[in-house]
Amino acid sequence: MADRSGGYTEYQFTAEFYDHVIPYRQRQDVAFFVEMAQATGGPVLEVGCGTGRVLIPTARAGLEIVGLDLSPSMLAICRANLAAEPVEVQGRVQLVEADMRDFDRGRAFGLITIPFRPFQHLTTVEDQVACLNTLHRHLRPGGRLVLDLFNPSIPYLADPARLDEFGDEPEIIMPDGRRVNRRARIVARDYFDQVQDTELIYYVTHPDGRQERLVHAFPMRYLFRFEAEHLLARCGFEVEALYADYDKSPYGAKYPGELIFVARRPA
Repeated sequence: MADRSGGYTEYQFTAEFYDHVIPYRQRQDVAFFVEMAQATGGPVLEVGCGTGRVLIPTARAGLEIVGLDLSPSMLAICRANLAAEPVEVQGRVQLVEADMRDFDRGRAFGLITIPFRPFQHLTTVEDQVACLNTLHRHLRPGGRLVLDLFNPSIPYLADPARLDEFGDEPEIIMPDGRRVNRRARIVARDYFDQVQDTELIYYVTHPDGRQERLVHAFPMRYLFRFEAEHLLARCGFEVEALYADYDKSPYGAKYPGELIFVARRPA
């Protein structure tokens, strides 16, 4: 059984599997982000657009959107997905390979979104501030930023069982017949810097019976509510709303729930 590792900025094999992972396919956030885009009228900048899970439905809804991602592999899948869309949907999308901490599109947007945690791959305050300052420059006055984080669960962070492989996701059947079982584990915990070293482990069985164990390793930094609020304020944003879920439940309505910030660049 082969064992390969991949860095968090270059997804490679995980990009291929991404759209087939059941929890990703069933996430209830797409309608929320499309509604936010429609409310602002665009144009939209999606940071960490990945394979287009949120980006493509936004373009289908009639919004101009720029998708930015650092991973060539994720963008390649996104382009393939986009190629299956009608030409008018394709015409609303521009894809850009760039680092969220430092880029210049030469234009301002009405809405910037960071769906499904890419901001949490930034493991230092310096990188977080660099990213938020860059996004602030790309928002027009009165424009909004949606920052999507997980709300840290204290019991989860301290659970020793997570140091071993865990997970009960349904098996993935790929179009070419490969069968994939995905598990996860926390390799290390740094409670002082609020970073968890995480592995997503893919057990792949090929149609000929050959087996692989593929490991996607990456650090993930968690932020608590007031820490995130202070970061946003430090970078010139005003928090308008904080939701616990994509149904706009108020923060505190469920635990742990999400940390979904809607922040505004003052006019």
